[in-house]
Amino acid sequence: MIRALLASLGFIGLAGSVQANCAGSAEACEIETGSYHIDLPKTESPPLVVFLHGYGGNGAATMRNKNMRDGLIARGYAVMAPNGSRQVGEGRGLSWNFFPGWEGRDEGAFLSEAVANAVKRFKVDPERVILSGFSAGGFMVSYLACATPDMFSAYTPVSGGFWRPHPTTCSGPVRMFHTHGWTDNVVPLEGRKLGGGKFQQGDIFAGLEIWRSANACPDNRPSSFSNTGPFMRRKWAGCADGSALELALFPGGHQVPQGWADMMADWYEGLLGS
Repeated sequence: MIRALLASLGFIGLAGSVQANCAGSAEACEIETGSYHIDLPKTESPPLVVFLHGYGGNGAATMRNKNMRDGLIARGYAVMAPNGSRQVGEGRGLSWNFFPGWEGRDEGAFLSEAVANAVKRFKVDPERVILSGFSAGGFMVSYLACATPDMFSAYTPVSGGFWRPHPTTCSGPVRMFHTHGWTDNVVPLEGRKLGGGKFQQGDIFAGLEIWRSANACPDNRPSSFSNTGPFMRRKWAGCADGSALELALFPGGHQVPQGWADMMADWYEGLLGS
């Protein structure tokens, strides 16, 4: 879908004549619908990880997560950290317009335009774009994966799934790798109530059942288990062509854990056979 958008905007085939000074800078790259930060490896046409910040955060803060950013750049990935849209309280923090029916920016359109802009300006690979995010950013990833599973090459949320009521169904197939802390009590695996009960986070395992249905998996039972350092992983295989579904739990709380970047990149490259 990203490549189709680029073609419709006339970006495919451009030489990227607009040279930006915002890559690797504290300054954000501005586009009509918002802004993003980006850092690049020293390789041509790199794959891109778009990482969405959590509630009250911003893209600049995301780029200060050196374990995540530097780990991905060392693997040859470009890293983009867009800025959310929804104001949080009286401060300057941002969030994402992820829940169906909320009014505000069309985040899917914004992210598509941000990626198209990065392809034009920095020559990232439009065929290899991963959408990741933490907490509220993980919620945004999950809802976009549900509605438009082919918009990005893969979806890799950290500590964020659905809110209740869960979606009845999701489109598929989808490539999904979900990471969550065993002791996360901000976004617990079971979910929790917010705003005096006005909102309720969903259950991560109920979300996995929705993903298994979208991917036409033959059984709820995982097909395999593995460990990567502290990460305990379970995988569902034998599902629809073009799909992938895996869960990684780690013994920690609400955070992007050390080792996530390499584990996620290994998983993604395994899908591509590289």
